Order: sequence, then C-alpha cells, then structure tokens
Amino acid sequence: MAARVSSLRRPAAPTSRTQLAIALLMLAALAPLPTLGLEIYWQGVVITSLYYAMLATNWNLLAGYTGLFSLAPAGFAMLGAYVTALLWTYAGVSPLIGIPSGAIVCAVVGLIIGILTLRLSGPYLALTTLALAEILRVIALNSFDITRGEIGLEVPALFSHQSSYYYMFIVAVGCLLIGLHWLLGKPCGLYLRAIRNDETGARARGVRTVFWKVFAFTISSGFCGLAGALFAHYVIIVSPSIGHLLVTGLVMSMVVLGGMGTLLGPLVGALLVNVSSEYLRAAGDYQHIVFPIIVIVFARFCREGLVGRIAMMFNARAGVNAARGSRTTEVLASS
Repeated sequence: MAARVSSLRRPAAPTSRTQLAIALLMLAALAPLPTLGLEIYWQGVVITSLYYAMLATNWNLLAGYTGLFSLAPAGFAMLGAYVTALLWTYAGVSPLIGIPSGAIVCAVVGLIIGILTLRLSGPYLALTTLALAEILRVIALNSFDITRGEIGLEVPALFSHQSSYYYMFIVAVGCLLIGLHWLLGKPCGLYLRAIRNDETGARARGVRTVFWKVFAFTISSGFCGLAGALFAHYVIIVSPSIGHLLVTGLVMSMVVLGGMGTLLGPLVGALLVNVSSEYLRAAGDYQHIVFPIIVIVFARFCREGLVGRIAMMFNARAGVNAARGSRTTEVLASS
C-alpha cells in the first residue's frame, strides 16, 4: 500500500524528528522554572498554555495533516471534563478511572460523528462539529439538576501543589508529541498527508480515505477529551465555559500562528498566544482586537506560520548552499 502512494510523499524541513527534538527541548527548558522562582500565577499561565497546546496539536492532526476542518476541539474537551466530573459526583469513581473514561467517551463520540459525516464531501464535518459543540454546551448549561449549569461541578484535585500540575502537563504534551511523531512516521501518516494533498488521487492509488479520515478524527477527539479531563482536575470546577466556541477559535489561531501541518507549530503558537495575552491584559478590551488582527495578517501574508516560515528560510539557505556547492564541483571538474 505504501508503494502506491509513495509519489505523494514530500520532504519536510525541518524534519518531523528535528521539530520533535526542538519541542522536547522547549518543554525541558520550561521544567526547571518553578524551582527557579517562577511565580504561582505564571505557573498557571504556562499550565493553561500547555492545555491549549494539547488541543491545538489534536486540531492540527485534523486540519494540518489530514485536511479536515473541525469546530469542536473545545467541545470534546468539555465532554471529557464532564465525564470525569459526573463519574466522581454521582458514582464516586476515582479520577484515575474518570480521566481515561473521558478520553474513551470522546473517542467513541468522534467515531460515530466521523462515520456519519466523513463519507460526504464538503463542509459537513465543520457544520456537524459546530452543532455538536453547541448542543453539548447548551445541555450542560441548562441541565441544572445534573450539571449545576454555570455554577459547575466540583471535582477533586489530583495534587496538593500547583507545580505538580505543571510537570504533569509538560509530560502530557511531550508524550502527545512523541505519539504524533510516531504516528506520522508510520504508513498511516503518509496516508493522512496524501488525503490532505489530493484526496481523489489518494483514493485512486488505493488509500482507504474514509477509514483514515475517521481514524484521525477519532484519535483527535479522544485526546481532546483527555486534555479536558486533565484540565478539569486542575481548575477543580467543570463548567460549560470550557467548551465555548471562542476557545475553539483561540485554539485555531494558535495553530495558524505557529504553523499548520508542523509538529512544533501548535506548541509555539499556544505559548506565544496565551503568554502574550497575559501581558496584554493591561490594555483591557484592546487585547480582543489585537489578536484577531494578528491572525488575519498571518493568514494573509504568512500562511505557513512561524515554524513554516522559519523552515522556508532554512530551505532557501540550504538551496543556495547546494547551488554554490554544485557550481564549485563543476569548476573543479572542468579544471
């Protein structure tokens, strides 16, 4: 099967392995900050950034690597958070069981949605996920007897110190990136990129396009649910605000700024957007104007994002050096 789609392979620079190494180095650089005196407030900012990085990485698997446009990463995160919260509140189930249960439920829902919509072409996935996210949020908001509406459900804390959550999310993001790198290195990663580049051509070469699209959507949904379940036990209160559509828009902007279709981009975008937004809080409501403008500028003039633009610069320099080396070889050979 891999041979049939080998013509669709395109080299990436920096390579996925290089991007993974850089991402892990970034996470390693963040790890000692609490012991070096990072304030509790800024630890919380980094934790939230890493949570967004998990959502952004999973959305990037769909939009960046497979070409699928979902509007429900925050909706699945909210669903995963409510699963662990409901299990704890009404059944006394430990978070050690509730957190993976949230991921499994989200994966099953993603599988069902994928089977129903991904056989069709066009914007059906976007419309369906938009409707699903809003339906889930409205149900959580209005089912006061069960979810307590905007008041939210209390869940137990996993740790007594915030630094423990800090390290937990660093490990979670690192494992997610390693897993995604492994997945993209397998034949299924080639199939996903083939679907993104030319779905008709991939199908003509024997790729089971519907199967792999459903596979990607299921994986993305499950890990969004895992991120939401972990975040629920950090914030301790699970409310419908976790699944607000604005959160999805924020996640999408992080991927666009960092670089769609890159392993490193979502992490860079999440840290950049969330940390810089904290510095812009002093500007009041103007911060809600600044970021949309930045996203529009990037979408218009830097569609490849920061990581993609840096990759292009390295590619251009490598091309120039290769050309110079070729000319030098020709001169030496002729002499």
